[in-house]
Amino acid sequence: MKIVSVVGARPQFIKAAALSRVLSARHQEVLVHTGQHYDPLLSDVFFSELDLPPPDYHLGVGSATHGKQTAQILERLERVLLKERPQRVLVYGDTNSTLAGALAAAKLNIPLAHVEAGLRSGDRTMPEELNRILADHCADLLFCPTQTAVDNLAREGITAGVHLVGDVMYDALLAQLERLDPRAKLERLALTPRGYVLVTVHRAANTDDPRRLRAILDALGALALPAVFPAHPRVLKAMAAARLSPPPNVRVIDPVGYGDMLALEKEAHRVLTDSGGMQKEAFLLGVPCVTLRDETEWPETVACGWNTLAGADAERIAAAVERPPPTGDRPPLFGDGHAAEKIVRVLKG
Repeated sequence: MKIVSVVGARPQFIKAAALSRVLSARHQEVLVHTGQHYDPLLSDVFFSELDLPPPDYHLGVGSATHGKQTAQILERLERVLLKERPQRVLVYGDTNSTLAGALAAAKLNIPLAHVEAGLRSGDRTMPEELNRILADHCADLLFCPTQTAVDNLAREGITAGVHLVGDVMYDALLAQLERLDPRAKLERLALTPRGYVLVTVHRAANTDDPRRLRAILDALGALALPAVFPAHPRVLKAMAAARLSPPPNVRVIDPVGYGDMLALEKEAHRVLTDSGGMQKEAFLLGVPCVTLRDETEWPETVACGWNTLAGADAERIAAAVERPPPTGDRPPLFGDGHAAEKIVRVLKG
């Protein structure tokens, strides 16, 4: 079977790497990179580091408004699908690349599979929430990472083609842990284990609102520990536009590759992030997470005490950082690390 896989952002490269290793052994995969993340530090490094083969097509879309970016991906991807004539299109997650891939497949009547289906934050002002809802309603195969995701789809009347497979990011993380050397990364940055917090901010709700961005930076500045901040280009531009500077204890560094990010997460005292993927990674690594949002698509991590929703509130952020970590074993929320194999078995059937 010929399958066109559509990726365009860091979390999708990670998921695709885990799945492609299994998928390519049984099917012909045509990999399309939309160019949504166009910076080499957010794109090229992940392909090389994860042993993901170079994309068969690079659409070169780059940064733009949501409407323009989605439209350009849709237009360029449609040409690829008409040329390749695949039996199936596969999309990941909740980005504009996901939505454009889902729409392109649906309008050409090509069966669609959605990996990481069924996630809901309950906030439809988030572009990601709309993207994932629309992709789910276009798909005929929906691969869910958690039981909560399955239940979310059932509430929307989607039960056919739904498969609980676990999370492919867990597959990727387990593979990476085998060759991870956190001490080397910490030594290069002169950090000590549990002696810092790791921070990422990239969502428009935080970067495009100067008040929220200032509040987050002020909250970081009030922490007793140093904060390591691999800065997304979006947040650097937003800080410059709002004339904001990082507090003295906040160390801004360039974006890092997947292995280096996992190393920093694994040894951090806390992970502070607005990223959905990093909420999961922190849980899987046993590091408490403070989510810089007021909602999450991973409520299971909050319910079991490993994730705290703090928004951009300085007091809530400080309290979450100082709270003792949960005790006891973490529940197996994200499967057994064999999600890719389960997905490919379903595709084969």
